[in-house]
This record gives sequence, structure tokens and C-alpha cells, in this order.
Amino acid sequence: MVGKAVYGLWLNQKGKVVADSFVIRVGEEEFWVGAYSSEAAIIRQRLENFIIADDVTIDDETAAWGGCTFFSEASRAELAAAYPGGVIFRGRRDQSAHWEWIAPKAQWEAARAKQSGQAALPADELERRRIAAGIPAIPREIGPTDLPNEGGLDRDAVSYTKGCYLGQEVMARLKAMGQVRRRLHRVEMAGEVPILPAPLWAGDRQVGELRSAVAHAGGSVGMAMVTLMHVPADRKLALQQGGSAMITLNSVV
Repeated sequence: MVGKAVYGLWLNQKGKVVADSFVIRVGEEEFWVGAYSSEAAIIRQRLENFIIADDVTIDDETAAWGGCTFFSEASRAELAAAYPGGVIFRGRRDQSAHWEWIAPKAQWEAARAKQSGQAALPADELERRRIAAGIPAIPREIGPTDLPNEGGLDRDAVSYTKGCYLGQEVMARLKAMGQVRRRLHRVEMAGEVPILPAPLWAGDRQVGELRSAVAHAGGSVGMAMVTLMHVPADRKLALQQGGSAMITLNSVV
């Protein structure tokens, strides 16, 4: 259906996460593919790998487009009336109602001028919201060494019913047999944000990796990939081998 947006992952044959993207049908034979952080070159290469005999043109429009996120209860039609042109779809910034609006640079710059009197959310606040919502950043927190299930992405970014795709066999086995050995956790920590990524320790054993962090309430919050069987009873980890525990694991995402 024209205008419908779908979020999903690009996997390799081992089921590991190569990239993510939104795919939106903008015409009968035209689709827009975009992502927050996954590289356009990687997605383009994956698309080109599967074009065999069809007459398909792929254009990288990254430099020619810009975007805004609107945290609003407004309907899509209301937003389209206020900001005509471009592509509008539900985003994945946090759990609140919000829209992504992507448009060619001229329209985007006009929209920014229109918003000149409105306060924009700082990048750190967007990061805090994302972490609180448990939405993994691709590929920073879930990437080429990780399975979707390790970041809870099997719930809304993997299909178990669609036709063949790379990694499908691995996804089917995980669905049938169950558990992964690692999971992405929300974490809280004392002190400033360390250099990332940072190894996490339980005594003398490295049990995970801190992959993102942002200052919050006198300390920091972030996301960490941790081996489940090595999570200590008190759920506290350190940034140095044998160091004092200063990171607390919260819920898995």
C-alpha cells in the first residue's frame, strides 16, 4: 500500500544484524529506504546483490534529503498539511507518539525556518529517551556480531512467516529452540561516560561490553551486551578487571 512504512533488519546468512531500515512505498513502483544510523552504502550493496534480471534503479539520496522528528499526537494527515511533500512515517525514537518527516533539502530547510521559534530536543535527551524505551541502536548496540534476539528485535523487526531471506533458517531455529546466551541490558552507572565500547567485568571475568552511554541524573545510563550465565547475583559490574562495581544491570530490552 502506498504510504505504508515497515521497519526491519538486514541479516547475513548466520542471522547476524548487518543493518536496519524503514521501507516505505511512495509510488506504485517506487520505494524509499532509510535508516537512523545504518550506512546507505551497506543497504545499497545488499539491494544490488539481489537484483538479477529486473529493471531496477537504486539512487543514494542521503546528501540531498533532510529530516525532522515531530513528537506530537497530530495525525499523519495534519502533519502532511502543515509540512507538504516528503515522506511521513512513525518513528522509533521512544515509546511516545512521534513522526519522522523526510524531505528534499529545500523543503527541509523551509521547515526548519518555520520551526525557528520552537525548542528542539538536544541529542542527549533523544538518547536518554531511546535507552529508557529499550530501543537498540543499529549497528552500535546490535550489529554484525549480534543476533536480533539478543536485543529483543525478534519481536518487531523479524518475520517468521515471510518468504526466503538471508538468516531465515537461524531465526527459525531460535524461535523453535528458544534461548540466546547474551542479552542487551539497560544499565545505570556512577560517574562520567567512559570511552566506548568498554569491557564489563565481574571480578576477573569479562562478562560483557558497554556499548552506549549518556549522562543522566548525576551519573550515566546506557546499553550493555552481557552474557546471561555470568550475570552476578547483585547485578553489578565494573569497568576494570577486579575493579569496584559501579554499573547496575536493569532489565533486558
